[in-house]
Amino acid sequence: MSRLLVEGGTVVTASGPVAADVLVDGEKVVALLAPGSSPGSSPASSPASSAASSLGRASGSADLVRVDARGKLVVPGGIDVHTHMEMPFGGTFSADTFTTGTRAAAHGGTTTIVDFAIQPRGGSAREGLDTWMSRAEGHCAIDFGFHMILSDVSEPVLKEMPGLVADGISSFKLFMAYPGVFYSDDGKILTAMQTAADCGAVVMMHAENGIAIDVLVAQALAAGKGDPRMHGETRPSVLEGEATHRAIVLAGVANCPLYIVHLSAKEALEEVAAARDAGRQVFAETCPQYLFLDASLMAGPGMEGAKYVCSPPIREAEHHEALWRGLGTDDLSVVSTDHCPFCMKDQKELGRGDFSKIPNGLPGVEHRMDLVYQGVVEHKISLARFVELTSTAPARLFGLYPKKGSLLPGADADLVVYDPARRHTLSVEAHHMSVDYSAYEGMEVTGAVETVISRGEVVVDHGAFTGREGRGQFVERSPFAGVDVPARTDGAR
Repeated sequence: MSRLLVEGGTVVTASGPVAADVLVDGEKVVALLAPGSSPGSSPASSPASSAASSLGRASGSADLVRVDARGKLVVPGGIDVHTHMEMPFGGTFSADTFTTGTRAAAHGGTTTIVDFAIQPRGGSAREGLDTWMSRAEGHCAIDFGFHMILSDVSEPVLKEMPGLVADGISSFKLFMAYPGVFYSDDGKILTAMQTAADCGAVVMMHAENGIAIDVLVAQALAAGKGDPRMHGETRPSVLEGEATHRAIVLAGVANCPLYIVHLSAKEALEEVAAARDAGRQVFAETCPQYLFLDASLMAGPGMEGAKYVCSPPIREAEHHEALWRGLGTDDLSVVSTDHCPFCMKDQKELGRGDFSKIPNGLPGVEHRMDLVYQGVVEHKISLARFVELTSTAPARLFGLYPKKGSLLPGADADLVVYDPARRHTLSVEAHHMSVDYSAYEGMEVTGAVETVISRGEVVVDHGAFTGREGRGQFVERSPFAGVDVPARTDGAR
């Protein structure tokens, strides 16, 4: 591989911005250099000084590929730790394959995804991992890893968990929702948490009270209320808050690190904030749909509302402010997408007249970086926080740091050159996801991906995909090592 010099930009890490050039050799970051210096000159980052100088003397500059980042931001590649490529749901599969989904992710500045392998009910977790690995290997355009969904907790499955952690699967997802499909009762959740705590794993939780929700769904359908808007009305935010509280209590009993996925409601955020104020190893993500979309969209004419059906549902606009505040205060640790796209034609339409049959999920893996950047534009988060939420924090929480999520010497050369000024419009015509609508149709955003580098290779250049199917590698993740959550007593961060 050639060496790359990403020059003239403002490098932004979770520690803040600095004017520097980034020197890449092969697949790794070698050094940050003083702006405008040659690879053999004095670097801006002293830990890499000798490495940069020796490389410059040995190789000269004939093979150096220069990437112009003048006037742009240079950030670590995005890490989306919540995607669902080729996921089965309600008799169909999410529309993006690992090929199309990772290519779309690359267009959006994401260089690593962590998807979900699913244990088949009555089968082994290892069987589920093998199935998902066969779908992903040789097809991903960017690097990938897996969490493990435990859909049927049993003694044999509990015994599998340490071996999976040893093989780089260091997080397990459980569900308080979807009885009969993924649901685990409190006893199974507790035993899985105890085992996870013993083997250095994180438990991820879909926190909604699925038993109560199923009662509300049955009552709505019995009353002839089958429109898409009822999806939200039968999944009230208080049932997300209740389940989040219960998950935190169970994790405390097991002394297990807990990560709440796709948090959408202020009631749930209050529970997470209280746990973090007490110094607990409790973390949560939210998703762009919960920051920008509101429940009124599910009441659109005909089946239009089905486009926006996901679980938890998008909430009333009053929740947006609380979630943005949570991102700013670190009560929310990560922004992921829960990318799980279903086309309107032949998929979302399966729920015509019965909202419970609408496949749950939204497309979003391509737009995450741009949407979170709007928080910078609107002065809700800093540049450093933007990087932390989209790359560094997910890397730290899920055993990828510092190989991913950093620009430290020796890290994988996953970088994005980001134009902070370019405006563009999100639309189905412009996106690269394999789905026939955009959840953000017509939304104009400020900030755009210009160049994407994955392990030293330019895979997106000014909108053109220059990577290839199958170049993405499986990334083994380390066991959970703990993240500092300072105890607070004043209720503020």
